[in-house]
Amino acid sequence: MSAYLALLFAVVSRILPHSFHAVSLNLTAVGGSLLFFGSRLRGRGRWQSIFAVLALAATDFYLTVYAFNFPFHITAYLATWAWYGAICLLGSGLLANNATALRVTAGVLASATSFFLLSNFMVWTAGLTGASMYPPTAAGLAACYAAAIPFYANDLISTAVVAGALFGLPALARNIAQTLRESRNSSEPLL
Repeated sequence: MSAYLALLFAVVSRILPHSFHAVSLNLTAVGGSLLFFGSRLRGRGRWQSIFAVLALAATDFYLTVYAFNFPFHITAYLATWAWYGAICLLGSGLLANNATALRVTAGVLASATSFFLLSNFMVWTAGLTGASMYPPTAAGLAACYAAAIPFYANDLISTAVVAGALFGLPALARNIAQTLRESRNSSEPLL
């Protein structure tokens, strides 16, 4: 259930800023929520990552058509949808059995960096057909990545905060409960 709540949080974090016309920070819960969602899929349950891909694909459609008023071209999103699934699988493989701080950090870095590299490469390749503001040259690719660095920083921050909360708060609660149990047991008088 917590995995689906995290997925809902990711969807809402993408739609809500457009409702209030406050999209300047471009902070979403997508990366951290997908890592968490994937980490909760055990064994044969990994096929459930399709629900995450479908939910976020529907969000892409809604935002493109209704928030941005652009025509929707499914081919423009195929790489992004593959990335959604890949991050779920990364969470499943890296964080399912042992979500240490180091593993969560590695997942956060892999998630944000792979999205930065993939999405901006796709923006640049649109220049091969004349549909991008970046020329189809090495200089155009470098300019595309350089222009996206602020977005990468925001994605890295939001992914770290969301993943830190989703993985860290339950671990903190377990540690507090363990400490309380130990202190209660040590304060009992010995007979």
